[in-house]
Amino acid sequence: MQGKRKERVAHLLQMELSRLLVGRMKDPRIGFITITHVEMPPDLKSAIVFYSVIGDANQREETQSALEHSAGFLQKEIAHLLKLRYTPRLKFRYDDSLNQGIAIDAVLRNLKTDSADDNAMTDE
Repeated sequence: MQGKRKERVAHLLQMELSRLLVGRMKDPRIGFITITHVEMPPDLKSAIVFYSVIGDANQREETQSALEHSAGFLQKEIAHLLKLRYTPRLKFRYDDSLNQGIAIDAVLRNLKTDSADDNAMTDE
């Protein structure tokens, strides 16, 4: 039963943080950000928030800095919204799985076009 609660709270935290980042955050360092997922331990006292941001390495660093700077504000807002016994301590980590997926897709497309070119040469 504890696993389901942990997953529900993590999902709810993800949704509320996304809403807060879009609606309440005024920091210009936070660009186009997406909260990809949230991981929580069974005691629900901390949360690792994974995010993705469109931009270069400089934009990612600025966003990371802005998120760390605003962690207290976000925790306070989450405390008011979720009414949990303990407000999870937020830690932010960049999620590079989107970039990895794009790179893998590019490799697979290259393999497919190379394979098509090899088949065309053998047919002639």
